[in-house]
Amino acid sequence: MNTVWIVDDDRSIRWVLEKALSREDIPHESFSSANEALEALESTATPPKVLVSDIRMPGESGLDLLKRVKALHPDLPVIIMTAYSDLDSAVSAFQGGAFEYLPKPFDVDQAIALVRRALEQSTHRDGVEAETSVAPEILGQAQSMQEVFRAIGRLSQSHATVLINGESGSGKELVARALHRHSPRKDAPFIAINTAAIPRDLLESELFGHERGAFTGAAALRRGRFEQADGGTLFLDEIGDMPAELQTRLLRVLSDGHFYRVGGQQPIRANVRVIAATHQDLEERVRNGLFREDLFHRLNVIRLRLPPMRERREDIPILVRHFLQKSAHDLGVEAKRISESAIKYLQGQPFPGNVRQLENLCHWLTVMAPGQVVEVADLPPELREQSSTAVASNWMDTLGDEADRLIATSPGSVFEALSQDFERTLIRRALASTGGRRIEAAQLLGIGRNTITRKIQELGIDDGKGHASELDNAA
Repeated sequence: MNTVWIVDDDRSIRWVLEKALSREDIPHESFSSANEALEALESTATPPKVLVSDIRMPGESGLDLLKRVKALHPDLPVIIMTAYSDLDSAVSAFQGGAFEYLPKPFDVDQAIALVRRALEQSTHRDGVEAETSVAPEILGQAQSMQEVFRAIGRLSQSHATVLINGESGSGKELVARALHRHSPRKDAPFIAINTAAIPRDLLESELFGHERGAFTGAAALRRGRFEQADGGTLFLDEIGDMPAELQTRLLRVLSDGHFYRVGGQQPIRANVRVIAATHQDLEERVRNGLFREDLFHRLNVIRLRLPPMRERREDIPILVRHFLQKSAHDLGVEAKRISESAIKYLQGQPFPGNVRQLENLCHWLTVMAPGQVVEVADLPPELREQSSTAVASNWMDTLGDEADRLIATSPGSVFEALSQDFERTLIRRALASTGGRRIEAAQLLGIGRNTITRKIQELGIDDGKGHASELDNAA
């Protein structure tokens, strides 16, 4: 009996997976289209134990196949593969009942480990109809972003409170909106409020509303953001800056589900999902007495961490091209293209303003760049004037600070700890640049194939199987 079915119009992907499955003695069969797989599925008395399918193929898509498979065999684990690493693909896969979402290019060892996990699982949740969208909300091929996509997909049927951590400009509100859009509350309001942007004496009224005459100037009853978000989602940005007295009121709402308007006597039920976000370390603020510990635990039901731009440099090319298209559409002009040399230059920049800074840069380029192809010379002066010496100095200063900290706190292990972090960072960046292909990553770093394989095992970078993947061998 064929245990695993592979469905992909790309012959090379089928070959790689077939070879890997054969190596692991896992029975398998391949199909070049969804229609071919469906015909086989409808005619067989022994369906596969796992189905691995591409998402975009001629004819019916992988999501169409997923839907049909779930209708025929609700408990059959389906792994969706895609080269289009955007949020909607991930969420649609999970909402359709997929067992897992596997972005291409992938490490075959990891793919086989995923297949083995799927083989071990006997029951899965029922599928729901996949949702489509004309444009992706959030893009990202970096592993850290794929984890965010997976989390949003898994939370798509949940009402749980979520706490989002991320630097300014990393896209916290985008993630909050995505959580709302892909939730059972999607048809109700999404209300956002930045608690750090509203004066302390107005924030209580802004959140909870007030009765007429509650204070000087309250000439009429006003519904607060909790009431406006009834049945939907309330996004509280920069929650770490909320004043202590309002932290108490928010805790009460989250605890018993009711609140009072300012000056009000009647409790109002709060049928609201709260999503909070902060760029601060809330645990540290709790230790310093600046944030209530009980409120922190109420908010910290599910936590998502958004990576800064410097941790997902491999996403810069797709983000730049997306933002150039978006800016051109908004301005009604032809979209600019960007040269590979300019992309490489941008990938070396720190982008402290994260995705927001990158989007603003693309808007500037759409308006200001003289030609249709953006070169390094067309970038804003402040980016071009940042010398390599300054960049080197910055990271070496940071390294020096970390060395000072470890010397003070962990004497005797400083050299080993920093050396391992240094090697781990280099190898991860090289693997990200090559899509997980170890041989190419070793060539980029100027080390041997055996060296990178050994280092990957020693540093715990992958599952530690200790040999190059089939994709490496095929390259």
